[in-house]
Amino acid sequence: QYVPVKGDHVIGIVTAKAGDVFKLDVGGSEQASLSYLAFEGATKRNRPNVQVGDLIYGQFLVANKDMEPEMVCIDSSGRSSGMGIIGQDGFLFKVSLGLIRKLLAPKCEIIQELSQLYPFELVLGMNGRIWVKAKTVQQTLIIVNILEACEYMTAEQRKQALAKLSGN
Repeated sequence: QYVPVKGDHVIGIVTAKAGDVFKLDVGGSEQASLSYLAFEGATKRNRPNVQVGDLIYGQFLVANKDMEPEMVCIDSSGRSSGMGIIGQDGFLFKVSLGLIRKLLAPKCEIIQELSQLYPFELVLGMNGRIWVKAKTVQQTLIIVNILEACEYMTAEQRKQALAKLSGN
């Protein structure tokens, strides 16, 4: 089970709207809260269009055992920096926290190799959730399958699998 850590970037699923606050399932023991004002450019008049079921990529502003975890979708200078509502038509799945750490490492070989296969969008949450979207559903699912299999493959096995896919 994921334990929220201040500053962690995660993917949450909106489970409820309560007044000015959204509740998000982040895969931890309790839900996180997210103020509608914690989005770039949000004001009382200009609210983000967030619906129950939406996927949100954000980071923890508050995360300690005595308080409800609180998320934001802006950095310290008020910019979204890639955070916010994630597109509807991708695919969300879960992997181990160990694999996420591997994928988030700078110069991750797995992601470099995959990006030579097809163009795709990828969002990695420290809570073990991955959202991916390629041009077609089939390409999306191939990427999902490879990312899931990376957990158990050596670099050599992965290279062979990717070579098969790219037809080399």
